[in-house]
Amino acid sequence: MSDGPNLRNLMETWQRVQEQLNQAKDALGDKQVEAETGGGLVRCVVNGRSEVLSITIEPSLMAGADNKMIEDLLVGAVNLALERARQVAQEDLARVAGGLAMPPGGSGE
Repeated sequence: MSDGPNLRNLMETWQRVQEQLNQAKDALGDKQVEAETGGGLVRCVVNGRSEVLSITIEPSLMAGADNKMIEDLLVGAVNLALERARQVAQEDLARVAGGLAMPPGGSGE
């Protein structure tokens, strides 16, 4: 018995999946998620590659000049946006992988 053709099919399938995963990772740069804290006082937008694209602070928050609160709201908005970006990336890559478990770091992080 020869496993040659089966191994070849497996390798070809793996290469196709790898190509699709790479395309999906590239496309994550075009996806954006937004998070806000303080009822919209601070907003953060990140892409699917977990790159921060923008941070917006409501001008009224700056007038109060409570630096600690502003810092806390910024950290919260960025962390929430990054978590949402990771979820989007994981869902997209899992869809491409056909439900295969992604290895740690396999979501483009």
